[in-house]
Amino acid sequence: MTAGLLVPAAVSARAVPGRRWPWAFTPRSLWLLLLGILLVLPLWLDRRLLIVMAAWDAAVLAAWIVDLRRLPVPGALSIRRSWTAPPALAVRQLVHLELTNDGDAPIAAWLTDLAPPLLRPVPCELSARVAARDTSRVEYDVTPSARGDLEMGIVAVRYRGTLGLAERWAIAPVGQPVRVYPDVTEAARETLALIRARQIAVEKRRARAFGLGRDFESLREFQEGDEMRDVCWTATARRGRLVTRTYQPERSQTVWIVVDAGRLMRAREGVHTRLDRAVNAAFALARVASGAGDRVGLLAYGRAAQQRVAPARGAPHLRRILEALATVRGDAAEADHVRAAGAIMIAQKRRALVVWLTDVAETAAVPEVIESAARMVPRHVLLFAVSRPTELARLAGRIPADARDLYRVMAAQEMVERRVRLLGDLRQRGALAVEVPSAELTSVVVDRYLGVKERNLL
Repeated sequence: MTAGLLVPAAVSARAVPGRRWPWAFTPRSLWLLLLGILLVLPLWLDRRLLIVMAAWDAAVLAAWIVDLRRLPVPGALSIRRSWTAPPALAVRQLVHLELTNDGDAPIAAWLTDLAPPLLRPVPCELSARVAARDTSRVEYDVTPSARGDLEMGIVAVRYRGTLGLAERWAIAPVGQPVRVYPDVTEAARETLALIRARQIAVEKRRARAFGLGRDFESLREFQEGDEMRDVCWTATARRGRLVTRTYQPERSQTVWIVVDAGRLMRAREGVHTRLDRAVNAAFALARVASGAGDRVGLLAYGRAAQQRVAPARGAPHLRRILEALATVRGDAAEADHVRAAGAIMIAQKRRALVVWLTDVAETAAVPEVIESAARMVPRHVLLFAVSRPTELARLAGRIPADARDLYRVMAAQEMVERRVRLLGDLRQRGALAVEVPSAELTSVVVDRYLGVKERNLL
């Protein structure tokens, strides 16, 4: 899957009049008219100045009409919008606007692309000078602040001629839907971890590390440290020297990625929410697992399932996962963890790796997500990844300033200890439970996945 497939298509359109009367006076023409009106002041000295004032204003109006008639009509202008890269959450990128003037006179134009506030909070006005029958190109930057589908609006244009007296207004209907994706560059960086892990796996095979995968890969000469059970006796007889089998981690296994989109995941840490970090980690893991030959499935849920992609492999399937993750939205209500766990148990009968990206609610009883995760452990390998609340950890480690602050610190410490205890209980049941800052979630999840593969836990 290449990034070029995700770039929004370029759109172009002819301009149309922006309103019923799509022309106006410019500040220059208004100042010139005002200069003529100022002749009213000395009229009491000489009434002939009235003729001069009228002649002056008439000349200005005539020049304005001439300048207006020389301006190209809106239909002679066309605008094309193009993108340099796929829109990605919190990633700055450029949008290009091309203005083509098919008229017979040069123009000075100002363009405003009405992008949604989630792409650019304040629209900017771009200036361009376009010669007759020529094209000019301008650009501006956007930084998406939310994933999902957005709608680009029209491009408004106002332009003037060589005299700068008259101005026309036009709009270009170049609206288009745009989908903001997770930060796919983060997933690309994590693929380097897969290459490194394979190199490490080669070294481990040479050292015959215990627990490595049992899929046959190749034959090589016997080395010190190899196990006798791996000797291929038929090849040894043919070659007259010991030959051993080498193995690789099993492929074609199933990995389910479960993303919690409930209210706890809406907590914002900087420009990202916890859900944004979980979505980035989910796609990075899907990319690495797909590259390792595994079948990857996805379930994103809140009060109900938002996105569900059955396990498969290949670039088209990875594209479907990315499209699904782009539209996952945070739910204002508590997520239904029981239903999500039940959906995975029904859909996946054979043993699989389930990577659950979630958070733990602060309740007196055992959180529902912990109980639901514990039900999955006997059948599947569960990697339970929880975002660590950085503010809570910082408060728990602080020295109290006064008696009131002491209670806050003690409450934070109690909450931290309770989270540690809950995850510890889950580990004792056999789950791989981790709690990390949300900014480190991607690297930790990918690393634990590679560890599962190398240790042949599936």
